[in-house]
Amino acid sequence: MKKPTKADKKVAKVMGEYKRGTLHAGVNPKGPAKAPLAKSRKQAIAIALSEAGKSKKK
Repeated sequence: MKKPTKADKKVAKVMGEYKRGTLHAGVNPKGPAKAPLAKSRKQAIAIALSEAGKSKKK
């Protein structure tokens, strides 16, 4: 079994937030707590990959 990378850990953390219903989508100038919640699993995956820096094509 391979050791999880930093990016893997970040994705797992973000998906955990989505599961708990605390994942915010987008950036609101009034703070992250005011941003709308992520509505779908697809949106949560996109946010997770973006934060982990894995969304860019190689």
